[in-house]
This record gives sequence, structure tokens and C-alpha cells, in this order.
Amino acid sequence: MSKFSRMLRQALTVARRDFTATVFTPTFLLFLLAPVLMIGFGTVGGIGAQSIVGDDSQMRMVVIAPPAQAPTLIETDQQLRKLFPKKSELMPPPLTIEAPTGDPAAQARAYFDNDKVDTAAVLYGPLDKPEVLYASRGWTEAQFLSQLAEQSLRAQKLGSAAPTSTVTQTVVKRGQGSPSGRGQAASIGVFAMFFLTLFLSGQAVGTMAEERSNKVIEILAAAVPLESVFFGKLIGMFGAAVLFVLFWATIIINATRLLPPEIAGSFPSLVAAIGAPTYALLFIAYFTMSYMLLGAMFLSIGALTSTQRELQMLSLPITIFQMMMFGLALGAATRPGSWIETAAQVFPFSSPFAMIGLAGSAPAIWPHLLALGWQALWVAIIITVGARVFRRGVLKSGSPKRRTKIEATA
Repeated sequence: MSKFSRMLRQALTVARRDFTATVFTPTFLLFLLAPVLMIGFGTVGGIGAQSIVGDDSQMRMVVIAPPAQAPTLIETDQQLRKLFPKKSELMPPPLTIEAPTGDPAAQARAYFDNDKVDTAAVLYGPLDKPEVLYASRGWTEAQFLSQLAEQSLRAQKLGSAAPTSTVTQTVVKRGQGSPSGRGQAASIGVFAMFFLTLFLSGQAVGTMAEERSNKVIEILAAAVPLESVFFGKLIGMFGAAVLFVLFWATIIINATRLLPPEIAGSFPSLVAAIGAPTYALLFIAYFTMSYMLLGAMFLSIGALTSTQRELQMLSLPITIFQMMMFGLALGAATRPGSWIETAAQVFPFSSPFAMIGLAGSAPAIWPHLLALGWQALWVAIIITVGARVFRRGVLKSGSPKRRTKIEATA
């Protein structure tokens, strides 16, 4: 058996040990369900933030106009609302039409002094020279009322607010992804890979630190080379990460079948430039490289820590480093052809993120072959350097120092 085959077999043995110890535990079930807890906390936080900002559903707009103008204003209001998506936050609040009583200006100002209703904007006066009062949050409603007065005046001059043209609208499906769709596919790929890597690779920091504290690493180092230990642990943790991804990918794929047709029909515009099958394969390959690169680095850093306090202090710099790689890759995805894109593709830790963005916006395949080879080389370098630093700095078992000529002759 060759040396490489022996080291690979030893690494797979360590990987099987770590994978079993990680997956076949009750804690791993909680780890699988962690995104549910994150979504739950996000929903509760969103509800709380909405309650702090205020409920816009209680707001309204008011038009002070004679009863004779009310039918025209109502019909014009209905036509203008067709410009907004249904059940959208952009939809203006309900419109109330009040007849003028005495001074219209004082009547309009009184709506903002009433503590029982929340008025966004009030329009009064003749339609050719209207006055609009609005609250600090009612600028959009004020613009809507201005257009309402303009279109209602036009309808009065025409004698009717009914549409003067008959429009036929037809949905057209693109035969291929649009430029904006390719850009969105690139950005979505970068974000998805960043989220998975941030969520999964950080666990590598505590693995070696835990086994160093309970002296297990010394037993493993005495039995197999440290390079095999590092690589085996990396494969074992990656296996647990793959199981997590497969679990949630199955749920998401089946959940998309329940989407309404109008929402599901928008996904074809997000087709990557390199093609959906190739893009999926490249996403798997780059996720593997990203996890291996960051995991190997975090594994090496965690191996040098001796206490839980040191391990906790490393969590913030590691998160900041991952955010920097995400920002660099996202900047590369939005600035094709720039020096930022080149730097993100060459730098090994941001290269997987930047290259999956390139797969979404460019059809060439050969840059990905070079990038995968480049990233695999850096995985080997990081594992080798990390094992040697751990051997010499922690185990104190490095090769003896070379004696100088003076020491040899003494």
C-alpha cells in the first residue's frame, strides 16, 4: 500500500469516527431544526418591529369636495389604484370623501388634531388649484392625492371618468434568462453559499479545541499522521454538513410545488448564464471547496486554542472574516470585469463565492476548472501548514533543529 493510500485510509477512518459522533446524537436533531428557530425568531422580531413603527392599516386619506364631485373622485381613485400591486404595502390607504362645512382649510387642519383617527393627507379646494396637507409619513399619499385631483379634473372636462381605450394584456415568457435575471441568479448563488458556509463551517473551530482539552488528539496523533487527522476531521464535518443541506433541500424543493402559478412562473427568468444543470453541479463543487477552505483554516486555528475563553474570543473575528469574504464576492458579482471581480476570484477564501457568481452571469466553463484546481491546492496547503504548526507549536514534536558548524566542531 502506497503512502498516499495509507494516509487516505487513515483520514477516512477519522472521518467515520467524527461523522458518527456528530450525527448519531440528539443534539444533531436540534441542529437540523436550527433554521426553523431562526425563522421563528425573525418572525417574532418582525412583528415586534412593526408594532413599534406603527400600523399603517389604520391610516386614511381624505378629500374635502362637493357631493357632485364624489362619483368622479371615487372612479378615478379606483383607476389609479390599479397601478399598485394587490395587497401590497405600496397600496395607498382608503380614501374618504367629505363635504365642505364652512372653512375647508380649518376642516382639513382639524383632521390632524383628531387623536381618534390617523390621517395621512387631506386635499381640499378646487381641483384646478387644490391644497394638500399631509403628515410626516404621508408624502406618498400627498402625491397620490395630487394625481387624483389632476385626473379627476381631466375626467370632468371629458364628461366621464371611464377609460377611453381598450387594452389587451398578455404575459410573455422569455425563452432564456434575462440580463437582470442572470444578475439575480449570481447574487442569490453567492448569498446561498455564504449562508450555508457561515452556518456550517464555524463548527470546525471547536472540534480540535475540544479534543485537545481532553487529550484525545494526542492519542490520534500517536496513531496516524496529523495531516490525516486534520483531513479526516474535515471530511467528517463536511459529511454532517451535506446531510444538513440534503435535508433542507428536500423540504424546499417540495415546498416550491405548493407555490401559486404566478410566483412559480417568475423563476425561469432567474436561469444562470451557464445553464441550470451545470450551475447546480458548480454550486455543489464550490460549496465543497468553500467549506474545505474555511473549515481547514478554522480547524487549524481552533487546534491552537487551549481554553473555551480563547475559543469564544475567536468567534467574532471569524464571523467578521466571513462577512468580508461575502462582501468581496457580492461586489464582484455586481461589478463584472472590474478589479474587484479579479481579486475576489484569485483570493482563495473568496474564490468559491466569486466563481459561483460568475457562473450565474457568464457562460464560459474553463475558468471554473482552473478555479477548482486552485482552490483544491489551497486546501492541501492549509491542511499541511496547520498540521505542522500544531505539531511543532502544541505537541512539541517537530523535527530537531539543524546544528551549526560551530556546535558540530565543539
